[in-house]
Amino acid sequence: MLNKIKRNPKIKWALIVLASLFTIFLLFFASIYFGAWGELPSPTELKELKQNRATEVLASNGELIGKFYVFDRQPITYKELPTHLINALVATEDARFFEHDGIDNRSLLRVFFKSILLQDESAGGGSTISLQLAKNIYGRKDYGPLGIVVNKFQEAIIAKRLEDVYSKEDIIRLYFNTVPFSDNTFGIESAAMKFFGKHTSEINLEEAAVLVGTLKASHSYNPRIFPERSRLRRDVVLEQMGKYEYLTEAEVKEAKQRELVLNYKNYSHDKGLAPYFRAQVRKDVSQILDTLKNKDGKKFNIYRDGLSVHTTLNYKMQTLAEEALKEHLKDLQKQHEAAWGTAAPWLTNQQIVKDALKKTSAWKRLEKEGKNDSQIMAELNNTKPIELFDYDKVETRNVSTKDSVAHYLKFLNAGMLALTPQTGAVQAWVGGIDFEYFQYDHVSQSKRQVGSTFKPFVYTAALENGIEPCEYFSAREVTYANGWTPSNSGSDEDDPHMNYNLKEALSKSMNTIAVKVLMETGIENVVNQAKAMGINSELPQVPSIALGTASLSLTELTEAYTPFVNEGKTSRAFYITKIEDGEGNILAEFKPEISKDRSISETNRKIMIEMMKATVNEGTATRLRTTYGLRNDIAGKTGTTQNNKDGWFVGITPNLLAVTWVGSDDHRIGFRNTYVGQGANSALPIFAKLMQKMNSESGFNEITQARFRPVSSEIKEMMDCDPEKRDGFFKRLFGGGDKDEPKKQEKEEKKKKKGFFKRLFGGKDKN
Repeated sequence: MLNKIKRNPKIKWALIVLASLFTIFLLFFASIYFGAWGELPSPTELKELKQNRATEVLASNGELIGKFYVFDRQPITYKELPTHLINALVATEDARFFEHDGIDNRSLLRVFFKSILLQDESAGGGSTISLQLAKNIYGRKDYGPLGIVVNKFQEAIIAKRLEDVYSKEDIIRLYFNTVPFSDNTFGIESAAMKFFGKHTSEINLEEAAVLVGTLKASHSYNPRIFPERSRLRRDVVLEQMGKYEYLTEAEVKEAKQRELVLNYKNYSHDKGLAPYFRAQVRKDVSQILDTLKNKDGKKFNIYRDGLSVHTTLNYKMQTLAEEALKEHLKDLQKQHEAAWGTAAPWLTNQQIVKDALKKTSAWKRLEKEGKNDSQIMAELNNTKPIELFDYDKVETRNVSTKDSVAHYLKFLNAGMLALTPQTGAVQAWVGGIDFEYFQYDHVSQSKRQVGSTFKPFVYTAALENGIEPCEYFSAREVTYANGWTPSNSGSDEDDPHMNYNLKEALSKSMNTIAVKVLMETGIENVVNQAKAMGINSELPQVPSIALGTASLSLTELTEAYTPFVNEGKTSRAFYITKIEDGEGNILAEFKPEISKDRSISETNRKIMIEMMKATVNEGTATRLRTTYGLRNDIAGKTGTTQNNKDGWFVGITPNLLAVTWVGSDDHRIGFRNTYVGQGANSALPIFAKLMQKMNSESGFNEITQARFRPVSSEIKEMMDCDPEKRDGFFKRLFGGGDKDEPKKQEKEEKKKKKGFFKRLFGGKDKN
């Protein structure tokens, strides 16, 4: 036989060719195996396999609020994988999975010869779950014409090593934790939560079949985008399960008849629940992680290390708060635009529009190119398709950049913070009307004048400095030394000879009396009182501070109100309770921060609550009772700033404190009139709608059914006086009292200045 082969040159050359091809194959394979095309992971490295994992942000009950990730991936254990999910995968992707060692040798050879000899990149076949896992973990590189072959062999080597290192169950687990699903989602847990709002352990047969079906082509079979196509692919998976006897024929038929129902939840950075809150958490956690190191001595990565951030946020209340804010702002926006009509500043004030344009990236880009203002304005007047936000829908229209900027200038924005006053634990945080289009957070970033919401600090200081609740002050207007004359926003027919006690003056938010109480108490005493209650910002020591000309953040104002329902002590807002690593080890833990000392006596605290309850029951916040029908125990304070720029409301219940703000991002754009812009109309309804929604949920009974403790007979007696009294005949005839107010201001100013002898000897001023 050997001699016959030697004598036949055709056979001889055929054998030489085959031997050469085999040798080339072995050399080619060896070059891949030993890393000539790129180093392959060793068995030791595979044992320590670690993938990027998303950091989860959790509500107080452990429910997922959102994630921080490069790839949306959240690993789970094998025990959390339902049997029907595993069966669906094996039946569809690798029927012999539990029989082979990770490689289908016959299919691999077919791929090799088809790819090299026929240059058929669609040779396919031979792809086991282990091979797919290798591809999922290490991806593919571009090696030119031989790329597909090199990648396939690399995957085969890695797959064999994986099979040597891990059990079949571990490979299934790793596969499900790394495989890409639709919408840039990695891992079965993230996919189950995103598309069905369930943990993997909770998904049913049809849902499992849908997710496994997307693995063939994650975009083409995306159930959100192509529901019908996804349903048909689901049915193919079910049929495969029947073919390999994981399901009976009847079970397949029954499952195929069910509708495809999604419960889609997008956990992207811009969308989903509490985006403003999550953005703040991300900032805080990043700063905290900068101070920590893992067991390898390296810093933690918020996007890759699979941390768990536990927060105080109440998932349900946050949902209701976002609904309440958007419902009201949608209606208020219509009032706002109707009130301005064609005189709207975003239409008529070109300076406001130009200033807003200068903040855009388009303006800055053109400016860098050396163009002047006129050239830039001309270019930004050119129309193009631009996506524009509106409450009813987001649509793309052909408008100019200038028109787009004017469009966004018209929108009112809002902020809301609700917390437990006894601890400062944040329950709801809404920083604006839509994070995707308005990313400025009005809870943590904005400072605005607070208007009449500052008055309770004035009245608290008055009580603390010995002024009685039944002391009367005239409502008459007075011009102070600096020529400033505060007035009330009530009826022009208000009797100038009427005097009001503190409770009545606060509940009606009377400006003239607030300033007189301030002057009687002393500006410095009021400022000190406000700071003692939690305000850290600089407060102007001028009479107008009584009307809230100080600019404070929403968080700061909320914290300063906590003493009214926390035994006189200030609670600082906090929202992160602990941070855990991927194994559940606590990296950092946080507790409530509550002041040790009281800033208000218990008697005066209760008096102030009674006065602010009167604001709700008979004063500027009566809409809570009349319009919204709320019967909860509520104290509160409305606030409206100068020229109707800002609307505020502080809602106080025994176990919940909520502050809302509404206004335009550009300070120059206010409400057209007080009817629309007053706090009772602009900000109060957000709180009112939230309380309505909470009243219909029994889970909030601890808040909605809570009652303020009845006041003592002593306090009742202190407040038992007529709400108002009229000046006597001679006072009406000759005046008096108010004419001394400017002198009080001058005296107040002198207190701040030390005379020569006092500076020299420490004695009394000779002024």
